[in-house]
Amino acid sequence: MRVLGIETSCDETGIAVYDSEQGLLAHALHSQVDLHNRYGGVVPELASRDHIRRVIPLIERVLADAGLTPTGLDGIAYTAGPGLIGALLVGVAIGRSLAYGWRIPAVAVHHMEAHLLAPMLEDDAPDYPFVALLVSGGHTQLMEVDGPGRYQLLGESLDDAAGEAFDKTAKLLGLGYPGGPALSSLAEKGDPGRFHFPRPMTERPGLDFSFSGLKTFALNTVKENELNDQTRADIARAFVDAVVDTLLIKCRRALQETGLRRLVAAGGVSANSQLREGLSTLAKELGADVYYPRPAFCTDNGAMIAYAGCLKLQAGAAEQLGFYALPRWPMSELVAG
Repeated sequence: MRVLGIETSCDETGIAVYDSEQGLLAHALHSQVDLHNRYGGVVPELASRDHIRRVIPLIERVLADAGLTPTGLDGIAYTAGPGLIGALLVGVAIGRSLAYGWRIPAVAVHHMEAHLLAPMLEDDAPDYPFVALLVSGGHTQLMEVDGPGRYQLLGESLDDAAGEAFDKTAKLLGLGYPGGPALSSLAEKGDPGRFHFPRPMTERPGLDFSFSGLKTFALNTVKENELNDQTRADIARAFVDAVVDTLLIKCRRALQETGLRRLVAAGGVSANSQLREGLSTLAKELGADVYYPRPAFCTDNGAMIAYAGCLKLQAGAAEQLGFYALPRWPMSELVAG
């Protein structure tokens, strides 16, 4: 089965074709970073308009790279949520319309489920079951995954997600947009002993997260110190260490509570080098294995949508002619096993 995937949930337009037998045939991504950088963050209306300009040319490019015409496709998958409503509607409307015109089925994909499944695109894909740490944009979640569509939510952020806290703290330090990668890079130059930030919600039982207070702690630290290049780096280091330690503590807990020895980390923050180093150390201590998508598939992309959509279509799912987009779409609403 060959599936075209369309991702337009936020500020990246991703298109891919996945073949159930041959794997990923082609993919392309357009980032809107330069478009939004001048505003210090994503401007939803500009994001939607840019998706409109990019989707069709990218589809044509990816089909050409895959050596296919529309008649060679068996289905179309598109991100239906969560995300920016206007951006989502671009991919949903175009994806569903093309499927109708080409007389092939279409399927709506949950953005976070696609992130969760992204490591399955790799040669060393994990076997089920496993624990998944999802750290992408506005989401920080721990899931127990028994198979496609068989998910149990173990814990999630009660306020700001890790990615949001990264971006907001980066803005406090004048690092611009997108802030997360710049903050991580700056942290590598920082003194780990100068500042100590709290590890929120780690002294109480459970697997939920909270990063809003950590962001406030960073704000107060900035106000209390005269900022220069080294102080910025030291604050960045303290912040990144606190977030990474918090994620590691919760991952250790999740593995111990479930008894599982396979851990998947996915989403944009999973590309963070400090987090990966910490997870590798944790895995060795527990006799576990840790898996990631390749860096290009940690951020939003069409390949994960095409893969997740292929699984759904193989299971018999298909959308009606009407279409929908869900800016909020809890993972708990997906089929659970």
